Parts: sequence; C-alpha cells; structure tokens
Amino acid sequence: MIKNRKIEKSFISFLIASILMWFLITLSREYTTSITFPVNYKNIPQDKLLQNKPTKQIDIIVKSSGFNIIRSGFGDKTITLNANSLRKKSSGSYYFLTKNQVNTIQKQLHSGLELQEIVLDTIYLDIGVLTSKKVALKPNLDIKYQIGYDILEPLAVKPDSILISGPEAEVKKISSINLKLLKLDNIREDFSKKVEIVLPKNANNIKFKSKFTTISGKVEKFTEGTLEVPFTISNLPEGVDLTTLNKTVEVVYVVGLSNFNKIDKNFFEIVCDYKVSKDNNLGYLLPKVIVKPDFIKSFKVIPNKIDFLIQK
Repeated sequence: MIKNRKIEKSFISFLIASILMWFLITLSREYTTSITFPVNYKNIPQDKLLQNKPTKQIDIIVKSSGFNIIRSGFGDKTITLNANSLRKKSSGSYYFLTKNQVNTIQKQLHSGLELQEIVLDTIYLDIGVLTSKKVALKPNLDIKYQIGYDILEPLAVKPDSILISGPEAEVKKISSINLKLLKLDNIREDFSKKVEIVLPKNANNIKFKSKFTTISGKVEKFTEGTLEVPFTISNLPEGVDLTTLNKTVEVVYVVGLSNFNKIDKNFFEIVCDYKVSKDNNLGYLLPKVIVKPDFIKSFKVIPNKIDFLIQK
C-alpha cells in the first residue's frame, strides 16, 4: 500500500513537471495575435472640441512570445493617439489615418511586442469649432405676496446673463438659459435669493463658469389713489365744434406708499381721438392714457366713454 502511494506521488510530480515544461516551451514560441487596447486622444486643436464620444478602443495585431503577450494583458494600458493632423471630411466631421500613428503606438506597447497591423485604418472624430457667446438668464418664478403688498419695481437678476462656450452648432441653438424655480409665499418685505442656473438638456458639451445667480426684489405696501384729470380731443376737423358733458375724467391708480405723495394730475395725459370715434361710427369718445408715471402698478379711467354733441 505504501509503495503504491509513492508511485502516485512520483507520477503526479512528473505530470506537473511535464506540464510546466510544455507551458514554458509553448510560451517561449512567437505568436501573431490581435489585442484590444482602450484609446484616448491628445493634441486636438485648441479652437475645436469633441462633440460626440469617439472610438473608445482599437484592435492591434502584434507579434511576440507568448510570455510577452500574456504580460501585456495585465494592467490598464491605454494607447494615446495624436490628433494634431486632422483631415476634414465634411462640416464637423474629421478623420486621421492610423497608419501615420505606427511609430507613436509602437513606443507605447509593452517591451517585446512588435506592431504588425492596426485593424482600423481610419478614425473619425465629430468635432465642432469652439465658440462662445453671452446668453440671457430666464427666471422661473412662483412668488405670492401678502395681501396689499407687491413688487415695487422689476425684479433684479444679477448677473442677468452668462458667457457660454462649446461647439458652434450647439451654442447657436441656445438663446437663453433657465433658472431653477424660485418659490416664495406670503412675501411682504425685500428679498434676495441665490438661484441655481440649469444646464440645457442635451448640452453636455456646453461650458459656463457661473453656477448661480441672485434674484432680488423691493417689496412695498400698495394703496389706491384718485385724481381728476382733464382730457384733450385730437384730430378734430376744422369747423367742427364738440361739446362734452364733462371736461375731466377720474383716474383711479394703485401705487406704492413711498410714491403716493409724488403723484398729481400733471403726471397723466389723456387724449380722446375723434377720428377713432368717427371711423367706427361711435356716438362717444374713448379716453386714452398716453402719459403716466412708470411706478404705478395699475390704473383705470372713469368713465371709459364720454358722450359728445356736435355744435353746428
């Protein structure tokens, strides 16, 4: 029984030694095979930018011993291709020939690997001309004010525009950039909020430095005022004498408290165009406000129709 065990151990040792010898002999031979390498690109012209992902890997046929071929499979070896001599195929489409990269690739291979052939003979790159322009920021607002309060003047957005850069074709499509929703409730005092700038969808190649802007507003309590304002009549033909029942109209306006005492009847100019009434066969005049203060929120004219008589 002991003798048989000794024979088994000797046989196994011999078998292992034979396999190792065969393995060493096999790996010492030369082989020609294809190896796949990931690639990246350098020396793309500064005024150009990759728009879509280019070829990520290439197959290279190499000649070497089995040892070197196996060794090349360990580690993350990336081949860098030089894109400084691009040729233009069409608008935005460029290419270069891999045969011109033989020496560059050979230098990057593991020692002992001899480059025989690059399977892919042409690599195409989708490249756009790098350009920039300033675009407006577009607020997205949901602001509710406390009853009796409102914004005193237009909201301030600072900065109100940003400089974007990227491929010319993509930059041309962008006329404005949205901001994230600013939601405020029951506002009764001035506010200033930092708001995030939203990158347009499908615009991964667009770059801009600013990530936030500030939206601020002056808020005030508003009140209602009333003024009696005289009106004039325009486009009255010669020889036509009009008589109206009243010579003034009442202007009811809403204004911030800080501006309430600034307003008098001279801030308004109201005109009734006789030609409009005549052309539309109207038996009354339509008072129209042609001058008003910029800081009033709203207004209305009472009455909105003025009856008249023609004196002959």
